[in-house]
Amino acid sequence: MRVRSILLAAMLGFILMPCQAGAAKLIRLERADGEVRNALVYPATGACQGVAVISHGAGGSEQGYAYLAQGLAEQGWLTVVPDHHDSGTDVLRRHLRAGNLQSALTSMVTDSAAYRARQLDINAARLWAQPRCNAKASVLIGHSMGAATTMMEAGAENLMQIRAQKSFDRYIALSPQGPGIIFPDQAWSAIRQPVLLLTGTRDTELGGLSWESRTTPFSQMPPGCKWLGVIDGATHQHFAGHGASRSSEKLIMQTVRAFLQADTTCSLPPASPGLRLQSK
Repeated sequence: MRVRSILLAAMLGFILMPCQAGAAKLIRLERADGEVRNALVYPATGACQGVAVISHGAGGSEQGYAYLAQGLAEQGWLTVVPDHHDSGTDVLRRHLRAGNLQSALTSMVTDSAAYRARQLDINAARLWAQPRCNAKASVLIGHSMGAATTMMEAGAENLMQIRAQKSFDRYIALSPQGPGIIFPDQAWSAIRQPVLLLTGTRDTELGGLSWESRTTPFSQMPPGCKWLGVIDGATHQHFAGHGASRSSEKLIMQTVRAFLQADTTCSLPPASPGLRLQSK
């Protein structure tokens, strides 16, 4: 029991450890319902190419995903990482007092109210950023619960009764979920917008499902600028920036950059060692 407690504590410290935000600027976003949330803004380097919003995972905060946000900013994207307070660090801690990590995360990722709050956070971030960038392009990027949020926004049917807003030009889901407690089978069959899905061969799903289940959305989406990338050896935490894997982060950022720069043909970039990439 003592060993199990130590391992759980170590796991939680790993998940909750904040990334350094670098040159990011802290702002306060007012949502449509009057609630105010923190967000970190990464100003675009040079001429603004578009607006990027990053949706963090369950138990995370605006402090995460610095490697991704900084990489996007360096490519000219005005990047905003809002704090999803209603499914963030404090909420995870409260759930953990009543159960273990798996039950806590399961409760969080199946909370319809939390997804509705995330939509409000994302809308506030997009509306704040758009007048501050001359370019009209926009992308929503999410990891884990943020990936579920991203797919809902893109039009995926879901068991949370969340309606798609489809307010972004492109969508990127890191560690997307397959059919299960969030999405039914064939949930992604109506998504028409360009989508990039990224997972890794050690990126197991909640409940112990193999990483292969994360590729199901790609197989069920209609053709039309859909990309699926699988990174050899990448874990769930590597996508969050907590996995101390510079090689995985490099491949993630490289693929995200290529997807955002792809023209109307949406052709794949040259192959890279450690990454399997396909499109349809």
